[in-house]
Amino acid sequence: MRGIAIMAIILHNYCHFLNGIVRENEYLWKVNNVNRLWYYLQHPSDLLPIHLFSFFGHYGVPVFLFLSGFGLVMKYERGGTVSVGIWKFIRYNYLKLFRIFIVGFVAFTVIDAITPGTHRYEWLHVLGMLGMFSNLLEHPAQVIWPGPYWYFGLTLQLYIVYRLFFYRWRHWTLVVLLILLCWLWQEAYVNDAVMLERLRYNCVGGMLPFGLGVLVARYQDVCSAVRQHLLLWVAVLLLSTLLIVVMSFQLQAWFWVPVLIVTGTIALVKVLPASVVRICVWLGGISAAIFVSHPILRKVFIRFYGQGDIYAGLLLYIVAAVFVAWLFMQIVNRIPKPSEK
Repeated sequence: MRGIAIMAIILHNYCHFLNGIVRENEYLWKVNNVNRLWYYLQHPSDLLPIHLFSFFGHYGVPVFLFLSGFGLVMKYERGGTVSVGIWKFIRYNYLKLFRIFIVGFVAFTVIDAITPGTHRYEWLHVLGMLGMFSNLLEHPAQVIWPGPYWYFGLTLQLYIVYRLFFYRWRHWTLVVLLILLCWLWQEAYVNDAVMLERLRYNCVGGMLPFGLGVLVARYQDVCSAVRQHLLLWVAVLLLSTLLIVVMSFQLQAWFWVPVLIVTGTIALVKVLPASVVRICVWLGGISAAIFVSHPILRKVFIRFYGQGDIYAGLLLYIVAAVFVAWLFMQIVNRIPKPSEK
């Protein structure tokens, strides 16, 4: 699932910067974007895959949030890990994220400084990036650069929510209550684009897939009772795909699309050939490094291939991002791992 999710993310983050390509509804729901998507679906061209990657690719993020919630439960509730204090828990997970973040951030700022379109940081914004609290600042879309790195602050917030609430009170009602509360909070600001965007840059916008991961991990024995027939998973995949498209065209339904993204991704993994799954597993193993490397390569390749042979640029970008990610992993593996003690 991580391998599929990271490929969706890096494809999205390249394609949505191309001229004339339909943009996504990630932080805000914009009717113009869905109308353009509908037009391109009715009038397909050789750029249709690019439109689809741009519009839907960002949904790789909810898959990672789902896996984060799932992984925390498996480690701290079902894996026999000794309980750690709140501050030690936050310190460990911050350093775990920082260990991969700093390699990509330093490399990006160097490349960004010597290429056209340099982003000029303010001192508070730099501290926010390093401290992973930039999501909390006003207008986070203008503060966080490169943009994909908003994920680090979001993830750290959800880790803290897990340790403060979900770890202490393990009944399913608390998870469901927080999911509903965060949904209602967003619903209250559907007519306030600035506030809604800010909420969705933070844990309020990511609570649904994260909480779903927590619930699935806790009740996986019930989930595993579902019969593992291939045709069943094909049906789940097709139904999830249909509902993702349909629900993307309606504001209130759009809030719940991440649920279908998760079910669809699980079903996709179940129906893929074993050879493809092995590739996805390998990509998943270096997905964190791909995540921090791809903004660097995007800035390089999109300047030359943003016009003309778009698919050539996209292919070169993917190959370079994966290779640089492998190099980054060699560096990251030499950085001491944080201790939970």
